[in-house]
Amino acid sequence: MNGYTCDRAFGGRDGGFPDLPRPEGRIIFYEPSFAPGRRGKEGIPLSFPSISITGTRCALNCKHCGGRLLRGMIPARSPKELLAVCEGIRERGGIGCLISGGCDRGGAVPLADFLEAISRIKRDLGLKVVVHTGIAGEGVAKGLGRAGIDAALIDLIGSAEAIREVYGLNASPSDYERSLRLLRGHGVPIVPHILVGIHHGRLSGELEALKIASKCDPQALAFIVLTPIRGTPMERAEPPSPPEVAGLISAARSIMPDVPVALGCMRPKGGHRALLDELAIRAGVNAIAFPSNSAIELAKSMGIKIRFSGTCCSLVHEDIML
Repeated sequence: MNGYTCDRAFGGRDGGFPDLPRPEGRIIFYEPSFAPGRRGKEGIPLSFPSISITGTRCALNCKHCGGRLLRGMIPARSPKELLAVCEGIRERGGIGCLISGGCDRGGAVPLADFLEAISRIKRDLGLKVVVHTGIAGEGVAKGLGRAGIDAALIDLIGSAEAIREVYGLNASPSDYERSLRLLRGHGVPIVPHILVGIHHGRLSGELEALKIASKCDPQALAFIVLTPIRGTPMERAEPPSPPEVAGLISAARSIMPDVPVALGCMRPKGGHRALLDELAIRAGVNAIAFPSNSAIELAKSMGIKIRFSGTCCSLVHEDIML
């Protein structure tokens, strides 16, 4: 890992609790209602649902997902449908939404035809809007800047081998860096997501991804962790250990001490999640999505001020100032 060994710093792949620096201030625990079983009337989740502008379609069929993550999102395959869904969110008291979707063969979420609708959602409906962009071009970056979205999310991959082998993309980490720079150049708040273990559970380019993020003026940074999904080529992959992920969080705190760091919703459940959440708190995260009970109790015992939110952890850069 370019000279930084997380195993050494955190007691090995199966190591226990390390003596990590304790965060100061407060932590925000996010519980947006896009989770299964938290739906409102007529099937539309309250608070902060996820919407797919491609339905269940994705041209990449990546080895870690295979399009399955799109199945839990509300489909809105046209700008008219997107507006209707968002009007329903507002009518039911929702706060905002995540606009996502499958990628095209170039690794981009096809947002071009939806830019005016996204602008109307911000301008007319007053919702918080977070957008997954994939590899974004100039036109999309400019349109999202004009729309005034609250954050653009990109799964930032720092390994060219992982991009080719897992995503099947003829792209490189520099393409992701270019997208981040384009978005920032048009005034869009960016929250890069570091997908730890994307290369079949192995650490591969995560530190390079952190270095790229640090050069692009991010408003926040989120860590998500490979979570094997049944029916995909990676269903038997072993996720990175909690100490490995915590090592990267600690590295991020060192590289970008003033940038809020979140632990996102995509991470393994059970004991893995409980241990990771606790280590992440000790490593200094500012936010955790769907925290384990043990993480909440640890934060209380450490005297950290706790706040709960029903939005997306990618908005930590706004919420941490409230």
